[in-house]
Parts: sequence; structure tokens; C-alpha cells
Amino acid sequence: MAHRRFTGDKLVVASHNASKAREIRELLQQFPIEVISAAALNLPEPDETEMTFIGNAELKARAAATTSGIVALADDSGMTVEALNGDPGIYSARWAGPGKDFNFAMKRVETELGDNPNRRAQFNCALSLCWPDGHCESFQGVLQGQLVFPPRGTQGFGYDPIFVPDGHTLTCGEMDPAVKQEISHRAMAFRQLVDACFL
Repeated sequence: MAHRRFTGDKLVVASHNASKAREIRELLQQFPIEVISAAALNLPEPDETEMTFIGNAELKARAAATTSGIVALADDSGMTVEALNGDPGIYSARWAGPGKDFNFAMKRVETELGDNPNRRAQFNCALSLCWPDGHCESFQGVLQGQLVFPPRGTQGFGYDPIFVPDGHTLTCGEMDPAVKQEISHRAMAFRQLVDACFL
């Protein structure tokens, strides 16, 4: 099935997370596109009521595109932990509480794991590009790895300081941002999106 091409010169990033908006802006810098955050346009944040990463990404992108009249890109991402039956999953941000305290969230993961020796986890990223007419193109990237405690590194955001990607020794919180962007779940989803809709 043919993908719809993005032909505009403006794109709304349907996120109020400044770090995420910056990362997406950097990933799109090769294109002559003005990237605007949902926060800059004072767009409301819809409730994430879907049960999958792609479902929530589409919900956010569709809401931003409909409200702004501009093509919107949304990301829904999170960490799934094998020994916790896939938690925190789509609730990854909610585990950080209303104050978005990921130190608290990482401590909760450690506490719930207890002495379980299975430390397998993965980062998931769903990206949805939605047009004001409701059409969406969605892609998903996955990064496999292991959890380590205590958290290490101050680069990145979210659960990065406790996640070591397979084949690496540094956590995503210790990696140079350029290295992380090469291998990240978001970069994987981005490559699919760019190939399908931008190139």
C-alpha cells in the first residue's frame, strides 16, 4: 500500500515534553520544515485512552492536526519490562506521577522487580503523522536491552539512566546524544517514517 507523502513546510510536534520536541526537531533538521511544538500553539493535551503505543500516538497526532489545521507528528513511547508483564508500557510517563519525576518511576521499577534476576526490557516508540483530514501514517521502533540499578548518567530523559541497549555497556543516560540517536527506538521509527513519507 502506498504511503501518503508529506509535502508541507510546517509540522506540529504533538507533545508538551520539551526534550521530546527537541529530539524530534533534531531528527527532522535535514528537511526544510518549520517544526512547531503543541505547547507553542497552546494546543490541549488529549487524554491517552488507547491501549497501544500506536493507538495513543495516532490519538495525539489526530487531535493536534484537527485543532491546528497543520499536519501533526506524535510520538508515544515507553519502556516494557519482561518480568513486570510488560509494565510500565503505555503508562511509562504516568509511573513518574503528576510531577513527571522519573527518579521516582525508576525506583518503582527497581522495587517491583525486587530480586527477580530477569532484567530484560525494551524501549518502544510509535510515531504517527496525521493530516487535518484524519489520515494517519504510523510506524514503530523497538530497542532491546537490560535494566541496571542504580541509575547511571544524566544525558537523555525518562528511563534512559537504567537502560543498557543490547551490544552496549553504557546506559542511554550515559551515551553521547548523537550515539543514542543512531540506535534509539525513536530513530528506528523515524527512519521508517522518513523513508515512507518524506523521501
